[in-house]
Amino acid sequence: MSTVLYQVADRVATLTLNRPERLNAINAELPRDLRSAVERADSDPDVHVIVLAGAGKGFCGGYDLVEFAETEGEMNGNQEMPWDPTLDYRMMSQNTEDFMSLWRATKPTIAKVHGAAVAGGSDIALCCDMVVMADDARIGYPPARVWGIPTPMMWVYRLGIENAKRMLFTGDLITGREAAEMGLIQQAVPAAELDAAVAALCDRIKGVPCNQLMMSKMVVNQAYEAMGLANTQRFATFFDGVARHSPEGLWFRQLATEVGFKQAVAERDSGAPIAEGVSKRLGPNVTGGTPDH
Repeated sequence: MSTVLYQVADRVATLTLNRPERLNAINAELPRDLRSAVERADSDPDVHVIVLAGAGKGFCGGYDLVEFAETEGEMNGNQEMPWDPTLDYRMMSQNTEDFMSLWRATKPTIAKVHGAAVAGGSDIALCCDMVVMADDARIGYPPARVWGIPTPMMWVYRLGIENAKRMLFTGDLITGREAAEMGLIQQAVPAAELDAAVAALCDRIKGVPCNQLMMSKMVVNQAYEAMGLANTQRFATFFDGVARHSPEGLWFRQLATEVGFKQAVAERDSGAPIAEGVSKRLGPNVTGGTPDH
């Protein structure tokens, strides 16, 4: 599994997202590799806790949109019109299922976040049972401004209605310190203390029998599943595809191919009215067809 490293020591399996040259951005292989690693750890009787970390400068910078968004023509995530939502749903629902292996695992899963867990990276982190962040690390879902909806939609289940809406209406990135104050994550600590904080949490958990951990996790998870988690994810996954094929989504895609993903993100997140940018680039009478490049 080239995109996810696997290591076990003293009842703890450490999975490490391993694309540091791309800030561990999600490519076509990573979701499947992650699920395989989680299932391997979950089936190992010597493992009591699963820790997920990121190699290099950060946890995960989201989907590899430098690779995807800057590519002209049809790609995974953007189809030529007419758009077939069932194909899009099949692809994204598979990724969501892979990320949710962290939720479904019978053993506790802990995300150890340094640097940033952005967009799809926040999806992965928030599928874990607990998140411990460096206090200066950042988390958020900027594509909620244009071009995405978080398909696992764990924000509402972790934050409640008003803070979940705040995060999705703005696409803001918040620090680990802010995330802890909002109740989004378990704990925020200085970056130099992150490894020690996660190790201390693991030490408190790993002595508990696997069967006890399984029962505790299942009884908590079923409460959220009874609240409609699966249906929420179905809507979110469908709307994620819509967001990438709306007039504004097509605008963002064209912008990325013309000026590069980083500049496109800067324009999207600047606070300027996005509708004005769409009108300028695609024309005032956008019908939803793929723009000419």
